[in-house]
Amino acid sequence: MSFNSGAKNSGRSSLYLIGGVIGAGAIILFAYLMWYVAPEENMERVRVIAVTADGCIAETMDGFAVNIGSCDAEPDEYLVVPVDKKVRERAAMMNPTR
Repeated sequence: MSFNSGAKNSGRSSLYLIGGVIGAGAIILFAYLMWYVAPEENMERVRVIAVTADGCIAETMDGFAVNIGSCDAEPDEYLVVPVDKKVRERAAMMNPTR
């Protein structure tokens, strides 16, 4: 009868190992996603191209359109605002022709 208890312990330990690997993978994936979506803002000079209900749309000096939030500027005005660098990087990856 001691053969049965050895098989049960082996099955449990392999389940713990699989659960640990899945848990570690989930933690690593979560940490990577938090790093990927965390903003990295730089102050940049932008030109306002439109004022909408969702905020002002501006164009950076290198041609990327960004929403800078609510502002009281007119189109063709220049402002210095924080721009998320990672949004620009993701836009460049989605439009590789730039």
